[in-house]
Parts: sequence; C-alpha cells; structure tokens
Amino acid sequence: MILLETPRLRLRRFTPDDVDRLVELDSDPEVMRYITGGRPTPRELYVTTFMPRWWEIYAKQPLLGYWAAERLPDLEFLGWFHLRDDRIEPEYLELGYRLKRAAWGQGYATEGGRALVAHGFERAGAERISARTLLGNRASQRVMEKCGLRRTGEFVYPDTLGLGETEDERRACKYELSRAEWLASRA
Repeated sequence: MILLETPRLRLRRFTPDDVDRLVELDSDPEVMRYITGGRPTPRELYVTTFMPRWWEIYAKQPLLGYWAAERLPDLEFLGWFHLRDDRIEPEYLELGYRLKRAAWGQGYATEGGRALVAHGFERAGAERISARTLLGNRASQRVMEKCGLRRTGEFVYPDTLGLGETEDERRACKYELSRAEWLASRA
C-alpha cells in the first residue's frame, strides 16, 4: 500500500521482501552513527521483531507506521520514514527517518518529513507531532526545523539503548509542532 507521494518520493508499506534493503541500510556505520553508535542491525531483529511490530501498527493504525521511501520515478530504495505513536509521550505522534548516505544532502529527508507532518495533521488526526535526535546530529536537527518543528528541550536517553556510555553521548533534544502552530504556518 502506498501512503503518499511527493514530487520526488513515494512512501509505501514495508513487505517481507524489504528485509535485505533494511539490513544494507543499517550496515553503514555513518547511517547508524547517531542511532546505535555505528553498529549494524542484525537481520534477525528485522525478521523477528521490527517488521512484525510494523505490520501490527499497519493493522491497528493504517495511517501510521514505518514507510519505505522510494525515489521517483525509478523507485530506488532510499531508506524509511515513520510517523507513529510517540513511545515517550503518548499524546504525540513521532516523526522519524533514516536514509542511505547517498541520499543525504538532497532534501529527501525534509521532503518526506514535511509530507508526513501534513499527513499527520490532515489525515491521521494528530494534535502534536514530536521528533528527537542526539545533540551531535545537527543534520537531523536542521531537517526537523525545516519541517516546521521547534526545539523545546533537551534530555538524556537511558543507557539501555546502547547510544553511548556517558550522559554526554546520550544527550538529545526534542522538537515538536502542534496542530494550531502548523495551521497558523499555512495561513
């Protein structure tokens, strides 16, 4: 199922055929630098944990989930985006993205992120959308800003996520946008 298309991207549901694309994406240490400290995601985690969880979201909340990002018109896999229930603050939907290094710096993250923000407010009924990243990930922070989210605070991820041994390595920031702010920005 295709969720949406932008001028350069198509976001669609994942299928079991996508597992190799995901493993390849996560095998790049630079892609995973601010997610796992550069460690790849084992294939079995996608097969036994992540993808089944994504299919469960599709079944329960068809307008939310994780979406394969394909470049138009050739449908090259570029990575993924998500808009899902925020696991830290359930009153928000959370925006996220992970793209191949070859797709960085070309505006794909902003294009997909903006489209999902609009989708969240227009179709999914969001009242608030959030996004988070480590403080060192300035590129991701710029994307969040270009998507209309504003920085609202800092926090430290728990050490159980494997992001780093010290609090400084796990220090992150939160961005958010309310429906009222989004509507006002469109007026």
